[in-house]
Amino acid sequence: MQRRPLLAGNWKMHTTIAEAEKLAAAILQSPIPTDRDVMLAPPFTALNAVSRTLSGSSVILGAQNVCWEVKGAFTGEISPPMLKDAGCSMVIIGHSERRHIFAENDEMINKRVNGALHHGLIPVLCIGETLDERQADQTFKVLEKQLRNGLNGISLENGEQLIVAYEPVWAIGTGKTATVEQAQEVHLFLRDLLAVIYEKNIASQIRILYGGSVTPDNVDELMSQNDVDGALVGGAALKAESFNLIINFKK
Repeated sequence: MQRRPLLAGNWKMHTTIAEAEKLAAAILQSPIPTDRDVMLAPPFTALNAVSRTLSGSSVILGAQNVCWEVKGAFTGEISPPMLKDAGCSMVIIGHSERRHIFAENDEMINKRVNGALHHGLIPVLCIGETLDERQADQTFKVLEKQLRNGLNGISLENGEQLIVAYEPVWAIGTGKTATVEQAQEVHLFLRDLLAVIYEKNIASQIRILYGGSVTPDNVDELMSQNDVDGALVGGAALKAESFNLIINFKK
């Protein structure tokens, strides 16, 4: 099945509101091919401003995290309706920095995914192994646990409701990138596992992104793999010039 590529920029804890507006506007200056999707995930403080900047364009607004509750005594959290109100339609959940720096576990991530889906947000569920886990030949075991636990009890009407992002922790912000063979091997494993969790037709619709030091220099080769459906981009998404080159990858 032909899945529509998605190039997602995760701005992490970067950009003031003015800087975010300027970066979003600069990204819009370059024509975006009509056969692919682009998503920007600025900090919470800039969501509304970036939403206005993107108005009328094809670029999707995403957030970097979401709570599972609608409202209440959850200091520091942002609810799904709040994100929708700010213009978001996607949200990154379970990023390795949330898992490893802020100690979010599979159970909490599962609640976030469920909350997002319940309110019509498309979750970008991130999973990935550490260098120690890869060297111990635990990659597939770790990924299966994270994916099964992250999707525990969650049903899908179709595969377009969910995006999975494979981000080997050892390749995030390190300049190291999984080889295209490693990326394809993992993405195929994840698609086969999704077919077990759901069924083959749904699994064939789910987009699986690669994240981990994606640059204009390696994106073409990564995107040439059958089961790599896009990229979750960090550092290279903070400059319009480099992100636009990634958006315009050659098939």
